Amino acid sequence: MSHPDTTSYWQATYPIAPLGQALPAEVDLAVVGGGVLGAATAYFAACGGARVALLEQKGVAWGASGRNGGFITEGAALSYTSAIKRFGRDTARAIWQVTCENRALARQIIGEERLDCWYREAGNLKFSLSESELAEDTANVAAMEADGFGAEMLTRAQTQALVGTALGPMIRGARYASYAGLVHSTRLVGGLAAAAQTRGAALVEASVTRIEHGKVTTTAGAIKAGAVVIAANAWISQLVPDTRDIILPVRGQALSYAPTAPVFGPGMGAAVTPTGEYWQQTLDGSIVIGGARAVRPDKDVGALRHDTTDDVQQGIEAVLPALFPALPPLQVTRRWAGPMAFTPDYVPLADHAPGEPNIWFAGGFCGHGMPFGLIFGKLLAQAALGGDVHQLARFGWAGLVDVGKVGQVGCDQVWSGG
Repeated sequence: MSHPDTTSYWQATYPIAPLGQALPAEVDLAVVGGGVLGAATAYFAACGGARVALLEQKGVAWGASGRNGGFITEGAALSYTSAIKRFGRDTARAIWQVTCENRALARQIIGEERLDCWYREAGNLKFSLSESELAEDTANVAAMEADGFGAEMLTRAQTQALVGTALGPMIRGARYASYAGLVHSTRLVGGLAAAAQTRGAALVEASVTRIEHGKVTTTAGAIKAGAVVIAANAWISQLVPDTRDIILPVRGQALSYAPTAPVFGPGMGAAVTPTGEYWQQTLDGSIVIGGARAVRPDKDVGALRHDTTDDVQQGIEAVLPALFPALPPLQVTRRWAGPMAFTPDYVPLADHAPGEPNIWFAGGFCGHGMPFGLIFGKLLAQAALGGDVHQLARFGWAGLVDVGKVGQVGCDQVWSGG
């Protein structure tokens, strides 16, 4: 099952133009990383009139943002009830509210910039595959509803009405978020980067090797920056060593199936394996599906790699036939992989680098970069340029991450499609 070309479906169907601009001598803000977070940060900073350079080592959406499931959902990687137990109700509610604001912001910017990114609020189904899981999902929906977040629990019959093929016997019901969005990932990120460029941001292909005293050294030369935002996710520790044991790379794998008749309208997820699976059917009929890390002995924690493995790919291929036995045979068209980044508490970390008030970073989205990326980009741009940091503060060093539990990152109960 060797597949040397690991270009994702998103990257193959919307190739990103090379970043050919020259490195400016001086900017107000240098943004390191060209995924959804970096593109959003550059966009909002440029909209505010700042001189901006976006520095990306390979190309816009080359990393996790161009290899994901294309989900703009709400919430973090852990369940709402788990967040309440871990952080308390007020903090859990605040985390979810940030992602609600992200979805509203995505809708706004996509409309204002007329981004042709296949965005639609098709909803999201998370299937319950056992009676115990059904009870857990029901409790989560009740807690979310109590705090004003829209979600509902569907019976098996109600679930069947939203799926264009017969449900397999293991599906008991589903948690349904009718408002959740789906998007073509590279179209979104590429559109954001282009909009930032239109507003004066320089897009430069370069690897950053050092940041010190307002000087950013890259493979394309050096640049003087009033502030820096590092949006490199799985690569953050190379520039902010203090994050090395807190933001850990985790390889995710996915594949796409050839276009077929419409079967899946909403985005979907299920824990067929303990780390979970997620999929959507795109506007051209292709099905993009990922997950199955649990088949690896180490669940691919620490794997900063882009190669696929036979065991995970076979695990992904087994998902849809297990859940939907009447589904016709599907033809795999592409296979790919890429590193995500996880934190010990499954909530992203965002703050300035220790001892460096003008160097900011964010990472550890745990497969939920799309639900956080736009709003974090806006908040980081504001913070780095001397604005309000209040909303961002709850995601900082003193906020959510329990450093004492760094060694417990197992990433074994997370399903995600961000």
